[in-house]
Amino acid sequence: MSRRGRFITLEGGEGVGKSTNLALVADWLEARGLEVVRTREPGGTSRAEAIRALLLDPDGEEPLDHDAELLLVFAARAQHLARQIRPALARGAWVVCDRFTDATFAYQGGGRGIEVSRIAELEAFVQRGLEPDLTLLLDMPMEAAQQRLEGRLDRDGGERDRFERERASFFEAVRQAYLARAAAAPGRMVVIDASADLPTVQARLLSELETRVASWG
Repeated sequence: MSRRGRFITLEGGEGVGKSTNLALVADWLEARGLEVVRTREPGGTSRAEAIRALLLDPDGEEPLDHDAELLLVFAARAQHLARQIRPALARGAWVVCDRFTDATFAYQGGGRGIEVSRIAELEAFVQRGLEPDLTLLLDMPMEAAQQRLEGRLDRDGGERDRFERERASFFEAVRQAYLARAAAAPGRMVVIDASADLPTVQARLLSELETRVASWG
């Protein structure tokens, strides 16, 4: 019987560099001979990606109710867990995911103002106790993150999605909710200063990752 794999998540607001650093983490693990599943939330499976598209669409014919948004996030997560994350962990693979439930507490809780207790009820129902073994929270001041986001959009020629179009106060609330989550779970969540230059950020990430992996044995 294979040993259960580990579940690592990268969290943070818009523009903090999650995609770049997720690739770094996954490459580092693969270089050590581990099977690594790279995924993201919302999304990760074809049906969950369809829900993601609905959540991010800025041009819907009607505004998306906050409760509907929350339920869609957890619907996508339920599918993702059932079809990808749990099977991968069960066969011994390591899962590296761009966002997970900490993002829900930050975006729908902090940003939308939905009560934490309601989110926690859905978390317990959908996840049945499963949570990441390690969460790397990439944090930087909101203004600087927005500048990075603008630079990325200009470079790639993209348009802001439904969340990226929110006001500065929304993103500041998201950041503070993330930091509160990290303060409440210091054994699982590590805050990384993402405002530093990329080599410095990645050196810190790999140092934390190496320490944690060594402790797992």
